[in-house]
Amino acid sequence: MISQSLIIYKFSSLYRILEELNLNLNFKIINLDNENLLSEKIKISSNYLIISNKKNLSFSNQVYLDSKPINISKLIEKINIEFLKLNFNNQSDIKINNYIINLNSREMQLNSKKLKLTEKEINMITYLINKKEPISINELQKNVWSYQSDIETHTVETHIYRLRKKISIIFNDNEFIVSKKNGYQIE
Repeated sequence: MISQSLIIYKFSSLYRILEELNLNLNFKIINLDNENLLSEKIKISSNYLIISNKKNLSFSNQVYLDSKPINISKLIEKINIEFLKLNFNNQSDIKINNYIINLNSREMQLNSKKLKLTEKEINMITYLINKKEPISINELQKNVWSYQSDIETHTVETHIYRLRKKISIIFNDNEFIVSKKNGYQIE
C-alpha cells in the first residue's frame, strides 16, 4: 500500500506527465487546483509533499519547481529525496508529556526552552519511555551501557543525577525521571 502522496498543485502539465509514469512511482499522485481542497487534503493526510510552480504557498512540505525544462528522472529523484527528508524529520520527534525530544538534534524542548542532550541521555530516555514499569539499574547498565550486571559501577546513577540536574535547571522540573524502589521511570 502506498502511504505517500504527492500533491500537484496548479501544475496540470506535470500531473499528466507523472500520471503516465504512475506504475513506476512509489507515491500516490493527486492533482489539485483549488486552495480550499488543498487545505482539506492536507488535514487528512500525514505523509504528503506538495509540488507546484507557484511560489510562496502558505503550506509546509512544499517543493517549488522554477526551472523548466527538467529531466523527469531528476525530478522523481528530487521528489523521493524530499519524501525521505520528511520521513526522517517525522520520525525524529518524540513527545513525552509536555516535552518534545528531537532524536536527530539531541534536544529536549518545552515551549521555547531547549536543552542539549548527550547520546547516552537520549538512549536512556528512549529506553525508559518504552517501558511501563520502573527499570532497574542493572537493566539500564545492560541495555543502555552494555555492561555486565555484576560489575560494580555508579554510571547509571551518575548519569541520571546529571540529567535530572540539567532538566531542573532549564525546565524547573524535578519529576521527569522518578526514582522508585525497584528502579527509575518516566511517568
